[in-house]
Amino acid sequence: MKALPAGVLVAEWPLFKKYVLGESRVPARFRELIGLAIAANIKCPYCQLFHKSAAKLHGATDEELAEVAFLASFSSRWSAMIHAQHYDYDAFEKEVHQIGDHLKKAMSGK
Repeated sequence: MKALPAGVLVAEWPLFKKYVLGESRVPARFRELIGLAIAANIKCPYCQLFHKSAAKLHGATDEELAEVAFLASFSSRWSAMIHAQHYDYDAFEKEVHQIGDHLKKAMSGK
């Protein structure tokens, strides 16, 4: 951290306090589980340790941590598969909308 200009930490601290340590619209446990999923995808051991510890501090269970690890794997795994195939983005967008329509219909009971 010595290599960072002093002003960087001064500017970051209020944002860190507000969004990581403070209250926000996203409950702390969920924020930390999201952080852990991101940390796993970017393969940052520092971030993984921080977010896993914070998630546990905020009540995350071992089952939730395991599920987050599994869910996080979808992003990198499916991204690799889709990119490797040069899958058409417009076709993918259409399919996402179709999935959304199907889920809305299923959730409404119709």
